[in-house]
Order: sequence, then structure tokens, then C-alpha cells
Amino acid sequence: MHFTSDHLEELNLLALFNLSSAQEGIKVHKHSATPEAVAAAERLFRKGLITQNDGGYLTSLGIDTAEHTHKLLAVLTSGQ
Repeated sequence: MHFTSDHLEELNLLALFNLSSAQEGIKVHKHSATPEAVAAAERLFRKGLITQNDGGYLTSLGIDTAEHTHKLLAVLTSGQ
């Protein structure tokens, strides 16, 4: 098993969320975001990780997943 390009797009969006504030969401603008980012937001919404198909806030599952995403990113970038 490996990360697909769709997984990486979803992880990149999850990494954008500020975990120190549950009241801070993101918005993926269809007119300015890449088609890949728009599709990733829609997939995250269908999976129940975010509240809107174009961003919004993290759900409880989304918070857990974003925390893991931030930790993974920190580990992978620690040697840079």
C-alpha cells in the first residue's frame, strides 16, 4: 500500500488547518484553488472529516486525522 496523489492532496488540505483553534476553518475557492484541491475537499467532506464540501471546519474525526497529519509532517520534515 502507498499514498496516492489523491491521498497527498487530502493530507495537504488537512495540514492547512490550525489545530490550536477549533473556530478556524478553511475555504477552498473553486475559482482560485487547483482542481485537485477542490476534489480533495469534496472527498474529505464525503469521508466526514470536514463540515462543508469546500472546506469549513474539522469534524471530531477530522480533528483526530489532522492531528496525525501534523505529527506525520513534523516527523518527515524534522531532518530538513
